[in-house]
Amino acid sequence: MPRDTGRLVLLTVAPLAALVLFAGAAGLLPGPVALALAVGVTGLCATAYLVDTALAIHHTERAFAACRGAGFVGMGALATALTVLVPWWSPAGTVTWVSVGLGVAAGCYVVGAALLPGAARTWPVRLRRGFDGLGLGVSLGFAAYLIPPDGQPRPAALPALLITAAGVSIVTVVVLRARPRPVPAVWCGLGAAVVLIALAALAEVLALGVTGPAVPLLGLPMVAGLAAAAAGGSRRDLPPPPATPRNPDQYLASYPLLGIPAAVGVIAAAWHLLTGPGFDTEAIVFGLVMVTVLVLRELLVVHDIRRYAGRLRVAEAHFRSLVAGATDLTLVLDERLTVQWQSPAAARLFGLRDAEVVGRPFPELIHPEDTEDALAVIGSVLAGEHDGGPPVLVNARMRDGTRLWRDTESTISDQRAVPEVAALVVHVRDVGERRHLERTLHKLAFLDQLTGLANRRALMRDLHTFHERPGRRGTLLVVDLHGLAEVNDTRGREVGDAVLTEVARRLRGLTGGEDVPARLGGDEFAVLTPDSAVQAYALATRIVAVLGEPCRLPGADVILHTTVGLAELADSADPDEVLRHADLARQRARQLGRDRVEWYDPDVELQLHRRMELERQLLGAAGRGELDLVFQPVTGLRDGHPAGVEALLRWRHPELGTIMPGEFLPIAAALGVTAELDEWALDAACRQLSGWAGGDEDFWLAVNIRPKELLTARFPEQVSTTLRRHGIAPERLVVEVAETWIAEDVPAVVAALTGLRRLGVRAALDDFGSGQTSLAHLRRLPVDMLKLNASLAGEASEAGVLQVVVGLARRLGLEIVAKGLETPEQIERALAAGCRLGQGFALANPAPAERIEAYLESHRADRGR
Repeated sequence: MPRDTGRLVLLTVAPLAALVLFAGAAGLLPGPVALALAVGVTGLCATAYLVDTALAIHHTERAFAACRGAGFVGMGALATALTVLVPWWSPAGTVTWVSVGLGVAAGCYVVGAALLPGAARTWPVRLRRGFDGLGLGVSLGFAAYLIPPDGQPRPAALPALLITAAGVSIVTVVVLRARPRPVPAVWCGLGAAVVLIALAALAEVLALGVTGPAVPLLGLPMVAGLAAAAAGGSRRDLPPPPATPRNPDQYLASYPLLGIPAAVGVIAAAWHLLTGPGFDTEAIVFGLVMVTVLVLRELLVVHDIRRYAGRLRVAEAHFRSLVAGATDLTLVLDERLTVQWQSPAAARLFGLRDAEVVGRPFPELIHPEDTEDALAVIGSVLAGEHDGGPPVLVNARMRDGTRLWRDTESTISDQRAVPEVAALVVHVRDVGERRHLERTLHKLAFLDQLTGLANRRALMRDLHTFHERPGRRGTLLVVDLHGLAEVNDTRGREVGDAVLTEVARRLRGLTGGEDVPARLGGDEFAVLTPDSAVQAYALATRIVAVLGEPCRLPGADVILHTTVGLAELADSADPDEVLRHADLARQRARQLGRDRVEWYDPDVELQLHRRMELERQLLGAAGRGELDLVFQPVTGLRDGHPAGVEALLRWRHPELGTIMPGEFLPIAAALGVTAELDEWALDAACRQLSGWAGGDEDFWLAVNIRPKELLTARFPEQVSTTLRRHGIAPERLVVEVAETWIAEDVPAVVAALTGLRRLGVRAALDDFGSGQTSLAHLRRLPVDMLKLNASLAGEASEAGVLQVVVGLARRLGLEIVAKGLETPEQIERALAAGCRLGQGFALANPAPAERIEAYLESHRADRGR
């Protein structure tokens, strides 16, 4: 039946059974009938309820001990119900049958109580507790037999009395020894004890031949006991018992239980001696049985004590071997932190003798600098702040037997609540090797192994530290070396590593105590400084100057160039942004040239993005038809007649518009496509020259050629092929070479220009006066034309220089072109100096081919008139 239904039936049947018993006591029903009806029905209901509970536990929870416990209690209730039927069913031999039923019920209740949750877990424990209860029961029976003095009536149902005493004692011991002691088990044991005592009273009443209301009234405790036993034995929603360590007390009763039966027997025997003449045979038999039980129990206890002592000796030996061979030093401290004991490993691990440690304060072993922190942690343990938690960790240096300080790590466990210890237990471990390894790993993780400077990880860590400071002042410098790759390729990695080491040494010498020099990797370095912008810029210029000095190494002198990018910490939201900004500034400085210092600003980032976009699209610009030429006429300064044109390259970007050569030609040089651009420009210019109808045979075309293309062996052949393809006379083509390129390799330029002259192509030295080419070089260079830099005619103060240059060029037979003429005054100065030809906005602007053709036609028409 359902659990709630069974409990409701019991709550309903118990009051009805009480009414039936009161009716029997009042004479409305025969006493035996009322007893059999009330107790029998209650017992059957309790049996059904407990058996149903046992089956439910068996099928759902698989708790077999609890299942059997409820079942045996139910069988005890059934035996009680059947026993009370005896006076009504078979009056003859009633006492014997009641005693038999009492024994069966007592056995069932004892087994059921032993199997209930919390009572015991194993059969050895259950049997030992049953034996303890049996000893107590025999003693109580012996006392009950002896206490009445001679001449007084003895118990008539003596077997029932003995069974009851044993059963009640065993159930009581089992319930009281339960750990933890659940309330349902107490109710079950109390109910079983009440039922057994009532059955024993019934047997005594029947043995004495008592009739009347006494017989049915004995059913009242039986009904109450059955209800209590059923309610307690049916509980199955109990929490599991805690897992406690096993100890000998789980196998045998504790020593006070031995004194209870002995005391009961001694008191009963003494009372009998004082009030009676002596012991009869039955009393002697009772005494012998009691003594036998107590002796057997004592022998078992002694046996278990010896076994437990043997286990203790083995455990102690194991403990000593473990402590002696342990890698930790164990200390026991009292509340005053005095060392009471140290493990045998102290001499082996730390060289400490007992005389040096035991009896001395523990703080004397700790380094003075670590004492305060260690005592604070120990004080928190003594104050109970870590109760129930893991052992507390203390890091401190401790002195060993050689008076040296060792790095140690100690765990402190508060064992003051353990009576056998009542102290603080400290486990000390030498962690010197681990700390050394940690420091080594830290060094490997945050230092560059070649230069000894901080690495990128250490720099980012310090950047975060700077970023979190109040005010967040500081500057990051990113330094890029130029030429290290060539050193590695030509002189080997060893020389390159030596150069990096020397660079690191110089950086250390330039930086202060709060600066952080670091190597980011490869040929990139960085310096993090707390200085302001002005001081950081001064530091960057010193770095450029010092790193530009030759590195004098054994067998090699290496000269490097640098570029430096700077970014302030306050300009970015986080350290990663600071590093990115400084690197962008460094890239911008590298684009602008060597040995430069650049600050980061938003325009720098825009320029870099623009450059990267141009680099991406320039490679296919010629194929996509985006390249174009404009032409600027070179005219006579006196008559304005066009003598020739200079082809100027333009990139017509579909999105960015017209891009000037000054922006995309350095990109082309970096990408290595200048030869392709020069080849396209030469072919397009010659094709255009052949198509102009307004020109004459003296009208020439000038094309700018970069030195990389000029110095190639195939360039003269390429020029010759282009001229033949478009039908242009060689003397109408002028190849312009910038003066700034001549000084790099004068002999090679002379040879290349000589080859062009053999073809009949003329050469011009462009932007003369802007570079370092001396006037003496003009005698060696096979050029036909000298195009003067705009600065020579731009200032009146340069008029004397301009006259000198023009005079020298005339003596060398060179044709002079004054470039950059933008005002009438400049034209007048050029004429005064003797220049015949000029070029500039004041004379004619660069224009597409169609407008140049119209320009030529108009001048031809003017000449015709």
